[in-house]
Amino acid sequence: MFRYLLFSPRSLIVVGAALAACSTSPPPAPAPGNAAGTSATSATSATGAGGSASLAGGGGVFNAGGTLPVDGGTGTSLGGSVSGAPAGSPGDAGAPASGAGGAMPDRLLYVASPGIRNYVEWGGKGVLVFDIDDEHRFVRRIASPFTDSNGEVENIKGIAASAESSRLFLTTPTRVAALDLRTDKLLWLKRPSGGCDRPAITQDGNFLYVPSFEGPHWTVLDASSGETVRTIVTNQKSHNTLAPPGANRVYLAGIGSPLLISVDPATHSVVEAEQVGPFGNPIRPFSISMARQLVVANVNDLLGFEVGELATGKKLYEVKVPGFAKGPYKRHGTVSHGVGITPDDAEVWVVDAPNQQVHIFDLTKAPPSYEQSVALAVDQPGWITFSILGDYAYPSTGEVIDTRSRKIVAWLKDEGGDQVQSEKMLEIDFLGERPLKAGDQFGVGRSHQVP
Repeated sequence: MFRYLLFSPRSLIVVGAALAACSTSPPPAPAPGNAAGTSATSATSATGAGGSASLAGGGGVFNAGGTLPVDGGTGTSLGGSVSGAPAGSPGDAGAPASGAGGAMPDRLLYVASPGIRNYVEWGGKGVLVFDIDDEHRFVRRIASPFTDSNGEVENIKGIAASAESSRLFLTTPTRVAALDLRTDKLLWLKRPSGGCDRPAITQDGNFLYVPSFEGPHWTVLDASSGETVRTIVTNQKSHNTLAPPGANRVYLAGIGSPLLISVDPATHSVVEAEQVGPFGNPIRPFSISMARQLVVANVNDLLGFEVGELATGKKLYEVKVPGFAKGPYKRHGTVSHGVGITPDDAEVWVVDAPNQQVHIFDLTKAPPSYEQSVALAVDQPGWITFSILGDYAYPSTGEVIDTRSRKIVAWLKDEGGDQVQSEKMLEIDFLGERPLKAGDQFGVGRSHQVP
């Protein structure tokens, strides 16, 4: 089935060559000790024509980084007020705008580590930056803003960014930090009551919603200062938070509840009439298509996902992965912990830990229909997200999947050439040192209209 995909201008210059050649070079070899990466396709599914093509251009190091201040425990705001228009405007998934003189922005992937529990063997400590348009080449490492307690490294629980305020946000189970995207410097560090989990920044960049660490509430922080603005109590074991592009809502999911909560960020109050569910089990990772007014959610004990409707709040479908059986899993207490909607709002990609696969479904069908699967070489996946344009998919295992060919075309490697894994990553686009656009740790629809 045909799928349109929105490409950056830099990628367009290679399309003609890719179609003419109708072949590609094999993907790079995985890290030593790992099996070769392969792509498994169902016998009945259509395969994309051509294959992957290397993207032209590439960005360089746009600032020198630097050593971050140590964690003093309270944090001091060094920033001013946050302003700027919401990012989720129509066309958000389109090609990035060029700057003066036709210069194209650098597309950089920010990967927080340790992003698989506190396993420093999969990327060390800090934020690793990769150049998306230069075959995901490692660019630099930003020092972690978090000091270690008793020599133990805390894992990163979530990542968010705002291009409007030029800020990157990171959470651990106990702390939240804000970094300046232009300088990599620490702006503030706080310890919210009850700890932290996976946060979200509102579309205007003004407020950071931070779930307590599987506790009863979310803490709303002023993104410019880190000061607490409001506490929202749901008593649902707070966990995942999403502020989708094109929405004026923030969505909250706790691992102790089958209901998805909607919050109005203008008042920081729960909109009771807009909750979605109940789903079949407590909600784990989820994503939203504003264009289709749909929620897709992993739930406990389901190899696949469920679908809910924003307009009515009803659960519509349970979607199981066909041809694969549930089996033992390493982490998260469930078989599918990771689901994303492609930026064009056309597909759902869901992870399968026991079988070490990513499964792809057509979201234009009701219910979504299975298309094919991609086998992963490195580890069991526990998350997935996408580049802003949707040309690449990023499972937490560090493989880079070309979404057109559905083939692994690169592996994230650190400065020593070692494999990187993380469930906390997102794209940020720059023109020089100026942030233009920030992606999301969730794979989320960005077209804002039905394709």
